[in-house]
Amino acid sequence: MPLLKDSEIIADTWLRLEDNASVPATGDIIVPFARLLAEFGKLSKRRGRVGIEFPNAERAEVLESFLPALSLVALPFPKFADGRAYSQARQLRQLGFAGELRASGDVLPDQLAFMLEVGFDTFEITTRFSPDIWRRTAQGLSLSYQPVKQQKRLHVWRERQLRGERSCRA
Repeated sequence: MPLLKDSEIIADTWLRLEDNASVPATGDIIVPFARLLAEFGKLSKRRGRVGIEFPNAERAEVLESFLPALSLVALPFPKFADGRAYSQARQLRQLGFAGELRASGDVLPDQLAFMLEVGFDTFEITTRFSPDIWRRTAQGLSLSYQPVKQQKRLHVWRERQLRGERSCRA
């Protein structure tokens, strides 16, 4: 499945492992959260990066001790109207997670700006929308209301300051 990252469509180089799949000795892998809990020692000693698929019913704080060992956290959206992953994303960034934060599942291009603002930086592209729609949506975003380190967009208030505008004119 292709990904959207930094307004570009890229290939997904991570291998998703199910609960019972054997763990390769090398390469980047994504495992379910339950498997991380059960096999953390084994997973952290292998060559290659480790990422997890984190259930949206869990609290982000349970990941805090694992975050230094993780390179990717995928947060699923079972339905586009289920916004729990928004809160998890913001909380993970506030806990100091600097790795890849990936939105997966029923994600819509018109939610992209909000997802970027809470800390997502990678998006799985399903067949529901073409990669071109995702690319055009991402490239159309130039300003942000919330400053986020991972974004390359200019903060709205900074843009106004640069233009010399006053924010509250009658």
